[in-house]
Amino acid sequence: MTNASPDSQTTSGSTTPTNVLVIMGDEHQRRALSCAGHLGVHTPNLDALAARGTRFTNCWTPSPICVPARGSFATGRWVHDIGVWHSAQPWYGEPEGWTHRARAAGCDVVSFGKLHHRSAADDDGFSERVRPMFVAGGIGWIQGLSRDDPIPFVEAAELAAQVGTGHTSYTRYDERVTADAAAWLENRDPGAPNPFAVFVSLVAPHYPLSAPYPWADVVGLDDIPPPEIGPVEPTNPAVAAMADLMPYHRYFDDAEHVQRARQAYFALVAWLDHNVGQVLKALERSGTLDDTLVIYTSDHGELAGNRGLWCKSYLYEDSVGVPLIVAGPGVPKGHVSSTPTNVVDIAPTIDRRLGTGETGGPGRDLVDLASSPDPDRINFSEYHDGGSVTGSFAISTAAWKYVEHVGYPPELFDRVEDPDELHDLGTDPRLAHERSELAEALRSICDPEARNAEAFRSQDALLARLGGRDAVANSEVRFNHTPVPID
Repeated sequence: MTNASPDSQTTSGSTTPTNVLVIMGDEHQRRALSCAGHLGVHTPNLDALAARGTRFTNCWTPSPICVPARGSFATGRWVHDIGVWHSAQPWYGEPEGWTHRARAAGCDVVSFGKLHHRSAADDDGFSERVRPMFVAGGIGWIQGLSRDDPIPFVEAAELAAQVGTGHTSYTRYDERVTADAAAWLENRDPGAPNPFAVFVSLVAPHYPLSAPYPWADVVGLDDIPPPEIGPVEPTNPAVAAMADLMPYHRYFDDAEHVQRARQAYFALVAWLDHNVGQVLKALERSGTLDDTLVIYTSDHGELAGNRGLWCKSYLYEDSVGVPLIVAGPGVPKGHVSSTPTNVVDIAPTIDRRLGTGETGGPGRDLVDLASSPDPDRINFSEYHDGGSVTGSFAISTAAWKYVEHVGYPPELFDRVEDPDELHDLGTDPRLAHERSELAEALRSICDPEARNAEAFRSQDALLARLGGRDAVANSEVRFNHTPVPID
């Protein structure tokens, strides 16, 4: 097994600087691409991007929740290394990320849209931020900090209640972000001596589950496939606690309500794809397409009714798995790779393209991985955010997926025979040797017990600074999704 530990997977050397364009969706489930065979989605622009590049079919987020995942994306380092544990503990520019290195090298480093960093007062490395979305109030979602004595998440009811059609504040925001990014790309001098590193971050297909026409009915309700995985009662107590504390699923009335929500989710994927297409057309019109590495991914996935659950947070594949497409100079065209990859691989890929040095984190250059498969690579993700009663750490190999919930029984799934993760072998006595090996591999990346304790100490200290559990529970600052800045 190839270890994904921080010391073993660094980039080396550099190439002639190349422009970089990273486009990130939000809550985009890895299944939800028509080029991946999904019958309920319409993604011609992402399909075309995959056709001129490489699509990785086994990419994970470093954490299945927005704020920690985006901190890892920015730095190329694991959540436990940077302390961005929770939705109320956002990255604030330290430790520095690929943006700082790119700016220091003289690149134009520009963001458009959602960041989920702390605030505009922090130096997050961008030389320009256009219509940025930071965490609400500079701190984010605070109710989830109380993990020993959880605060009821009544806002979960909004997901099912807001299923519909038409524009929302989020789709209007994406509309403006897309226009801003397209205009910047088209208006930049293609002969400029310095390369650019542009980050376009859209909020679709994140709920509210409502898409504008004509995308709202690109695929009819009767043509939307039902959840690929039917309702599954969690058997692991840590997972069952998550389902109790993040009860989005309990507010759906019936199977038709679920199907309407799935239709709206996949319509938002089509809306996302439309906006990605607008940005890519602007890149082509700018004359820099052939000199630009384009990366598309998402911060995390979405269960979309699978297992009877919704949203993210779980370490199941629909939540932890994300799309990843890379196209541009040096990338094999029309290629599909099953090599394990992770969102933390994007930072060293950018560093290599811009010639700005080494990330120093666990990631590897995606262009190299596209050409040189590494099927034995270990993947990793972790979760310490709201709804979790303990820290959860997952690794995967070609054969197994192992999830350690500190203080609770582990989970173990056979990735070949049981890709839908229906049969938990975490306590099967016949597999004690396999679990021992996987636990050792996990500990080569981090010490779960120590990191879990560190996360709780950090969150308890922040909770105390905010006045304690009762003050946070009674705070008027409550929301189910971050308000967006629309002018």
